Amino acid sequence: MNEKLTRRSFDREFKVSAVKLVLESGKSVKTIAAELGISDNTLFNWKKKYLEDAKDAFPGKGHLKAEEEELRKKDREIARLKMERDILKKAIAYFTKDQL
Repeated sequence: MNEKLTRRSFDREFKVSAVKLVLESGKSVKTIAAELGISDNTLFNWKKKYLEDAKDAFPGKGHLKAEEEELRKKDREIARLKMERDILKKAIAYFTKDQL
C-alpha cells in the first residue's frame, strides 16, 4: 500500500488532439476521456483552455506566452537599469567629494 502514484504529464500535441477529438467527433467529453484513459475533468479543462486561446494553449514547462516573455524581458531590463543608475550615483559621489 506504500505505492507512490506518479503524476502523468501529456505533451501539447496529445492535449490538442484530445480536444479536437471532442470538438470534431460529436462524442461527449466523458466518453472521449474514458477512451483515452484520462479524467473527464482533465479533458474538460483542456477543452476550456483550448477554446479560450488555441494558439497559446498548453505552453508547457519553460514555454511562456508571448506576453509573459515580454514582461520578463522588461523586468530584466529594469533591474539592469537600476543597477547602472546605482553605479553612476556612486561614481558621481566619488568624483564630486574632492571638489567640496
